[in-house]
Amino acid sequence: MNKKLRMAGAILLSAVMMFSFSAFAENSADDTNIISEEMTENESSGKKVYFAGPLFNQAEKDFNLELTKVLEEYGYEVFLPQRDGIEAALLEGKTEEELIEMIFSLDAGEVCKADILFMNLDGRVPDEGACVELGIAYANGKRCYGFKTDTRSVEAGMDLNPMISGCMTRIFKNYDGDMLIEEIKEYLSENDL
Repeated sequence: MNKKLRMAGAILLSAVMMFSFSAFAENSADDTNIISEEMTENESSGKKVYFAGPLFNQAEKDFNLELTKVLEEYGYEVFLPQRDGIEAALLEGKTEEELIEMIFSLDAGEVCKADILFMNLDGRVPDEGACVELGIAYANGKRCYGFKTDTRSVEAGMDLNPMISGCMTRIFKNYDGDMLIEEIKEYLSENDL
């Protein structure tokens, strides 16, 4: 009997959670579109890129910057948070709530202004913040591209979680970073993102 009660309770809890989530998504969808419309009032060239990915050690920052330079060589205007985001000096003396508001507002706003999200998918799992940026971009109809040089995978038989790869227009994969850059250059010489 206890097993049946637990099962019924789990089903009821799942139904309540799904109802709550769908109500939240329905109410927040209008807000997201309003933000997106406000952020993208200016006409765009179709070549504005938001570069999403980890930026917490020198190797990550160097590779992000190297790929950003490639995109810029091909005429893309790139917002790279480690380079173009809020300067560390502006963050000093702020409360946690102020930091969250400043960073989230800037980055979410830049994602909405962009035409394209270009995401570093490296890591045991992709960077959490970059995944949120991907969700914002995908929900707002942005073209989403990813790249991966990391051999670690999330799920058996799959290189990436389907909820991430399903958002992508294309994923560039090469476990040699220099070769990956050459593949991206070759692609950009013949195609737009």
